[in-house]
Amino acid sequence: SSKDSTPPLFHSMDGSQHLHSDVDKGDGSIKYILSGEGASSIFIIDENTGDIHATKRLDREEQAYYTLRAQALDRLTNKPVEPESEFVIKIQDINDNEPKFLDGPYTAGVPEMSPVGTSVVQVTATDADDPTYGNSARVVYSILQGQPYFSVEPKTGVIKTALPNMDREAKDQYLLVIQAKDMVGQNGGLSGTTSVTVTLTDVNDNPPRFPRRSYQYNVPESLPVASVVARIKAADADVGSNAEMEYKIVDGDGLGVFKITVDKDTQEGIIAIQKELDFEAKTSYTLRIEAANLHVDTRFLSLGPFSDMTTVKIIVEDVDEPPVFTSRLYSMVVSEAAKVGTIIGTVAAHDPDASNSPVRYSIDRNTDLERYFNIDANSGVITTAKSLDRETNAVHNITVLAMESQNPAQIGRGYVAITILDINDNAPEFAMEYETTVCENAQPGQVIQKISAIDKDDPPNGHQFYFSLTAEAANNHNFTLQDNKDNTATVLTRRNGFRRQEQSVFYLPIFIVDSGSPSLSSTNTLTIRVCDCDADGVAQTCNAEAYVLPAGLSTGALIAILACVLTLLVLVLLIVTMRRRKKEPLIFDEERDIRENIVRYDDEGGGEEDTEAFDMAALRNLNIIRDTKTRRDVTPEIQFLSRPTFKSIPDNVIFREFIWERLKEADVDPCAPPYDSLQTYAFEGNGSVAESLSSLDSISSNSDQNYDYLSDWGPRFKRLADMYGTGPESLYS
Repeated sequence: SSKDSTPPLFHSMDGSQHLHSDVDKGDGSIKYILSGEGASSIFIIDENTGDIHATKRLDREEQAYYTLRAQALDRLTNKPVEPESEFVIKIQDINDNEPKFLDGPYTAGVPEMSPVGTSVVQVTATDADDPTYGNSARVVYSILQGQPYFSVEPKTGVIKTALPNMDREAKDQYLLVIQAKDMVGQNGGLSGTTSVTVTLTDVNDNPPRFPRRSYQYNVPESLPVASVVARIKAADADVGSNAEMEYKIVDGDGLGVFKITVDKDTQEGIIAIQKELDFEAKTSYTLRIEAANLHVDTRFLSLGPFSDMTTVKIIVEDVDEPPVFTSRLYSMVVSEAAKVGTIIGTVAAHDPDASNSPVRYSIDRNTDLERYFNIDANSGVITTAKSLDRETNAVHNITVLAMESQNPAQIGRGYVAITILDINDNAPEFAMEYETTVCENAQPGQVIQKISAIDKDDPPNGHQFYFSLTAEAANNHNFTLQDNKDNTATVLTRRNGFRRQEQSVFYLPIFIVDSGSPSLSSTNTLTIRVCDCDADGVAQTCNAEAYVLPAGLSTGALIAILACVLTLLVLVLLIVTMRRRKKEPLIFDEERDIRENIVRYDDEGGGEEDTEAFDMAALRNLNIIRDTKTRRDVTPEIQFLSRPTFKSIPDNVIFREFIWERLKEADVDPCAPPYDSLQTYAFEGNGSVAESLSSLDSISSNSDQNYDYLSDWGPRFKRLADMYGTGPESLYS
């Protein structure tokens, strides 16, 4: 370079750059050096000639410019001969990058039946080459797959429909392949591709059509209301809201008997019953049903009406039905004075089938448990079977069964309400149990009690009672009765000076008559007690029995309770005494107390508690023959030698009479304790073949007993076998 710091002159030679200084005479005295971005790593310089070389392939898309600094030095002094100059190396672009669809693959949708040229989607390809240099980055689009249905604009990449009337029902999806090529599509350019999936969306271009012009269904007449009898569907190739339709019955003799609704999920028409079917009344129905789309596209009305008609015929099948009563509820009345066999009323039922089978009647006894009524099986006449009582049951609700004679399984039910008419068959009585008192200092004409009456009867006009004293009490000098004419009466004193010491209780018979026809009457006794009253007329002290005894408890009852309590105390003392008198065991070992084992095996009854329930000394002291009897709980396979029996008087009648007398006393005594094993333990120990194993009892015998058989009774008797065996290991041998 010149001394005015102008950049040195570069020359391109075979892809290399050349740097040369004006002071360089070509004698090798000048040395060139290079520094800056990429020096030594990407670019190197020949220090003698100044030639610059690239050490590796350069990519403009990675870095388009490099800034370097060059300097010429004196080789001997290593001093610059010219100022340092800066220069820029620009990478010249070549077409080494193909176009790429960064957003691919694409998906798009377009309505079916769209006109030609309808835009579907735009695709875009990018090229990494320099768009300002040549045609390396100039891209054009073309369609490789998807003709003739779709086309693409070469410059914009907008995909459009290319055919009219594309039908989704014929084909609903297309796969397009779009190519982008640089160099303006010329030969030698690079290209890239992407896929575009185009889906045709549905439009309502298909009207609904029934597959058949008529349908027929058979329906039993017994099918209940709201039951589905048929499901029909008009075919519609559209989907979604375009396939939604409604059904309606537009004509036919079944217009009011059936109804049709739509199933939102399947778009089926559901035909259901809305009135009961009767084969005997009508055997078939005809329906004219229309199906129509809910959402109609006016662009396609030329394709035909978006509705269709079909005929549905419903055949009613005969079913053997149970008899039907002429009325669902019969109301009947009968007097409670009606005699047995009185006719109350009649029910009627018939077989609704064409065969009109005869009907037989009966009463469901679950509704007439007391069997108050009967019914004639053929005529349906209901009569009384027992005397009726309105006060017990005023209304009887019974169920009458009607059964076909030819098919007893067919049973109809009718309901009968029988009201019992009242008669005057109950006499009046006091409304309550009165507790009446009169003060010793009562004055004549003083009211001591107001009474009223009740009557179980229920006359239509209500009750009217009349009160009076009976003939024998009408002239008494103590009390009088006043009828208040309002179904009540007042008891008044007739004198003063009542004294408990003279008479503490008065009984006043009152005669009550009702207003029935015929009228009934009764005599009710009012008990009046004489009491000592305070100044306000409040009773303080009446006769001793009234205040000492609890209400409703007599002196005799108290005496009986006290007697029972005393009997229980005596029995408890007797049991305690008898337990203390029990014998102590004769054998006692401080190290091994075996009393429990001996007692347990000697107990052939119900346990230790039961053996202490009674004192058996009285029974054992009787001189009775103890018969050997077989035990009820154990049946040994081998008969063992029985022990000697106690000798006693030959007559055992006394023993049996004693047992039965004690048994009867325990059964009839209400205060006896709940011990029920007296008869069981009267024979304690006599039922075992081997008899008692207790050493306490056997020690009284002078004879030696052989107990070797105990070792044959199993592990449970091993302890006893060791104690009483004759072997050398026996404890007491």
